Amino acid sequence: MKYFAAKVSLFALLLLAFTSILSAQSSVKTIEWEIVRPDGEDFSVEMPKGSTAQSGKETYHKFELNTSTYISKLPGGPLFAVVTLSGIKSNPAMYSEMERLNSYVDAFKNLFPTRIRPKGAVAKLTLVGNKVLQGNQGREYSLTVRSSPPANAAAPEPELSGTAQVFATRKRFYAVVFLNNKKDDDLQEQFLSSFLIPEKIAPSETVEAQPAPEPRVQKAKPENADTPAAEATAADAPAAGTAANAGEANDTPHSKKRGPVSGGVLNGKALYLPQPEYPAAAKAAGASGTVVVRVTIDEQGNVISVTAVSGPPSLHQVSLNAASLAKFSPTLLVGEPVQVIGILTFNFVR
Repeated sequence: MKYFAAKVSLFALLLLAFTSILSAQSSVKTIEWEIVRPDGEDFSVEMPKGSTAQSGKETYHKFELNTSTYISKLPGGPLFAVVTLSGIKSNPAMYSEMERLNSYVDAFKNLFPTRIRPKGAVAKLTLVGNKVLQGNQGREYSLTVRSSPPANAAAPEPELSGTAQVFATRKRFYAVVFLNNKKDDDLQEQFLSSFLIPEKIAPSETVEAQPAPEPRVQKAKPENADTPAAEATAADAPAAGTAANAGEANDTPHSKKRGPVSGGVLNGKALYLPQPEYPAAAKAAGASGTVVVRVTIDEQGNVISVTAVSGPPSLHQVSLNAASLAKFSPTLLVGEPVQVIGILTFNFVR
């Protein structure tokens, strides 16, 4: 009898573990995903359908920040968000780029809780480590959002915890956030890994110095090449513009190598894009959904690099094979062909 009871207990434990695994897998599979790439923004990300957007202006110390928040929240479940900020201008004479990033992080910490919770919500950020995305420096934080109970409520809303990855480019600050009231590593990884921003172009890749009169070479310093006209101070703006124009005037068609440009979602731009085969084994195992592939396209429109970003692993290889065969028209920038980085999506429906 004891032996029978022990077997029943073991079977119950195995059944519970199997149910938990299925539940974790289904949380990713049952979500309807879409690619979000808002007009006027430079990012793309895969979010659950039904996301909302909120834009405005916020004062942070002496700066007026342009803010945009994109949120998708599942009923009773996780929250997906992307926050973009701009307005803290590059000013090497006053502060470093790392100090600029710190200011953006502080502004995000104060702003974000009010976007998802009533007044009184606070965020706690704990540094996990440094991150690099497309050559842009950033960090990863553990993020917790909690709120005090309203006067007419018996208890506060449940605490949300998760991860925030932040990056600063020449033009903007980005925070991509996943929060949940329970742990779901697969769902978090699918969302965070789908986030894309333009690749940072190093000064040495953008302008290659040529023999030229000394004053013109001076105007093409890397510091100026890294400082966007939109974020230059009013006093510096004319000088930045002059340097940019002087660099272009002195360059022959082969004197500079432009870095890749961001193309976002590229499915609709392909001249040829084969559909991947649906592997019988993957289909029988229930693998379905969207596979996102990051691609690099050369100056002739050929795909030269493919990387699976998200989606069922059993469908990655066939998606990579299809993406490798895609063909595009050359992309021109100021009359010159350039490489393009973007994403291709492949949908597998059972």
